[in-house]
Amino acid sequence: MFKPYGVIPALPTPMKENGVIDYEGLEKLVDHVIDSGVHGILVGGSNGEYSLMSPEERKEVIKFVIEKTDDRVPVMAGTGCHRTEDTIALTKFAAEAGAKNALVINPYYMAIGDEAIYDYYKTVAESSDIGIVIYNYPDATGIQLEPELIDRISRIDGVTGIKNTADGIHTSKVIALTQDNPDFSVLTGFEDLIVPSLSIGAVGAIGVVHNLVPEKIVKLYDLIVKENDIQEAIRLNSELLPLYSMVEEEVIPGTVKAGLEALGLPGGSSRSPLPPASEDFKEKIKSCLQKLENNTNVRS
Repeated sequence: MFKPYGVIPALPTPMKENGVIDYEGLEKLVDHVIDSGVHGILVGGSNGEYSLMSPEERKEVIKFVIEKTDDRVPVMAGTGCHRTEDTIALTKFAAEAGAKNALVINPYYMAIGDEAIYDYYKTVAESSDIGIVIYNYPDATGIQLEPELIDRISRIDGVTGIKNTADGIHTSKVIALTQDNPDFSVLTGFEDLIVPSLSIGAVGAIGVVHNLVPEKIVKLYDLIVKENDIQEAIRLNSELLPLYSMVEEEVIPGTVKAGLEALGLPGGSSRSPLPPASEDFKEKIKSCLQKLENNTNVRS
């Protein structure tokens, strides 16, 4: 099964003012990130507002992005649901539509123990035809998957990776425990951990800033993985640090959509109850992105 790697933007879902999905805008975003050299696309993740979509909308968005990607890069589809049966059904749909991997968040809200979480992933993986990527996001779920549990899950046939949106110590432990597993990829979900994670064995990064400065994130990846130029990677990363922090100042995906609009790309509103970015924030991120662009022009 396909193992994810590299720079993978977690696509937002452009919306019109009435909350209707802007499919024309979504196609533009797909072309924007692919033309910038990314290695894959995540559709239907947290940044894509999957939790505020109906089951049919989730399917429509997954199918649409896969069709518009047209095999230019692999597509990972967010398919996690509260019910195991629903996760399996959506994963099968994604596989039939052409997704290479399914991103599956662990069960949350009704907290369950490690054995039940392990059984959940085992059941989903055994029922799926594409690789299952664990989504560990304790800030959102309130449940931390410990490195030892992740290692156990990684040994399940059909589990091919993890988006680890957790701190650096946790990520380093996951890398250490799973480094002997040739069928498993560790990808960080935090932009500010791209440099340290790639430097110690992670193989990629899934994130939201990737939509705003995809060429720079791809360059950061190349500097570490292909060119072994850690000093230049540190320099580039230092330029990007203000943007990493800025997108977290207000509620995602409103901040990401504000950044896209500052670039002349479609963003639109977020679905209720998610608020849009404030006017002050829109000006702030526009200035930040312009500064990053000016820095690029000066060096080139």
